[in-house]
Amino acid sequence: MATSNWRHGWLGALCCGVALLAAAAMGGVARAQDFPSRPIRFIVPFPPGSGTDTEARHFAIKLSEIIGQSVVVENRPGGNGFIAVRAVLAAPADGYTVFIGSNSTLAVNAALFKALPYDPVHDFKPLTMMMRSPALLVVPGNSPYKTLRELVADAKAHPGKIDYGAGSAGYQLMAELFNVMADVKTNHIPFKGASEATAAVTAGTVGMSFAEVTSAGELVRSGKVRALAVASDKRVPSLPDVPTSAEAGLPGFTAYTWVAGMVSAKTPPDVADKLAQLMTRIENMPETRAFNDRLGIETLQGGPAELHEFQNKEIELWKRIAKQANIELL
Repeated sequence: MATSNWRHGWLGALCCGVALLAAAAMGGVARAQDFPSRPIRFIVPFPPGSGTDTEARHFAIKLSEIIGQSVVVENRPGGNGFIAVRAVLAAPADGYTVFIGSNSTLAVNAALFKALPYDPVHDFKPLTMMMRSPALLVVPGNSPYKTLRELVADAKAHPGKIDYGAGSAGYQLMAELFNVMADVKTNHIPFKGASEATAAVTAGTVGMSFAEVTSAGELVRSGKVRALAVASDKRVPSLPDVPTSAEAGLPGFTAYTWVAGMVSAKTPPDVADKLAQLMTRIENMPETRAFNDRLGIETLQGGPAELHEFQNKEIELWKRIAKQANIELL
């Protein structure tokens, strides 16, 4: 009798376990099929007006049109992007909170900090690449520097005279790379985002900054700031009169910002895959390319695998640049 009871108990437990596994599998299918069934949040680590914010809002509009749910963009600037990252990783890992990150938060921070409060690779699942934008070297509209050669000459003659504003770790490393390649010394003044740094240049409170085409383009066209060079191997169509770094006298100097979508690494694979498909669909839309072309930025092509490879190469690149510039880790 004892053996029979044991056998029945064991069989009952086995059947229960199988049922639970089947229910979990069905739940996963239902989860992926039902997703998304409510509003999605895009968390952006910079203020409104930044290139990351601009791209996030375009993707939010398109995603909302596809899924029939609202997609809200939340700006969480400051703290080297840590504030936004914490908001994403503290939220339920269900696909309804998406991190719209940049080269700063997803690559450069790994090169500047001895110990990050997050792992830019292992704490996230990549969704899609979004855009890349060459940086502009801008000065105030009334700056005495009319050309890059004039700025470099004065910086060489008076080391430490010129302050540069940086809205993120990415812009800081761009400026430090500039210092190394131009053999000059300029001083770092931190800001919460690119738009704030650009505003400081506009007001003349800092002597120069690197800025995104999206956030500084109109200011350049209006004459409120002056672009001395675009850190690219070709001119930007929306600013055809701005010379490349090589044309301005600093050959080999290139620097780009980029934007990509991520979710928490704990997000169920089926949900992350569906969200990646949706985001990549937007990336490949002709209207997304047209939107980016109008802003003078490049649409980056690639889903999760391509983004993962791209991110790791960027981390290696900026670590090498930080070492080359002898930057003391934070």
